[in-house]
Amino acid sequence: MATRLLLISDTHVPQRAQRLPEQVWQAVEQADLVLHAGDWVDLSLYDELVQRATAVLGVFGNNDGAGLRAVLPEIARASIEGIRFAMIHETGQATGRESRMDVAFPDTDVLVFGHSHIPWDSVTPAGLRLLNPGSPTDRRRQLAHTYLTAVADDGALTDVTLVPITPDAR
Repeated sequence: MATRLLLISDTHVPQRAQRLPEQVWQAVEQADLVLHAGDWVDLSLYDELVQRATAVLGVFGNNDGAGLRAVLPEIARASIEGIRFAMIHETGQATGRESRMDVAFPDTDVLVFGHSHIPWDSVTPAGLRLLNPGSPTDRRRQLAHTYLTAVADDGALTDVTLVPITPDAR
């Protein structure tokens, strides 16, 4: 049975935005599992996401305080539809990322990360898929606020889509 995934990171609520855009909440409702790669900033967003989502897998980021660190790990791992996922907030600089992550996550098929607010989708020499959804609230130098959707089904990750937040959905 396929699992619909929503990947988000660097929400920074309430620092960069007072709330998540309505478009993200609609995506939460459509997802079977939400993966949040850190920098929530406030425990209240975690609590709301856990209440509203079917399931949540998250990690803490460098801007997350003691409350979030008490309930979230630095690294999360899960097998989803036969795909070995890992998630961490920071992976370091872009240069050499693929080689570093091959060494750091040898028994992983997909690594979800955040921190840079820059969407990323690449495959390492060892075949590890690296995904960064960008940020739905703080685009920095990107053209749009973003998140990722994907489908995990029978050992394959399909329909990986970078979704921009439409201006009227904020």
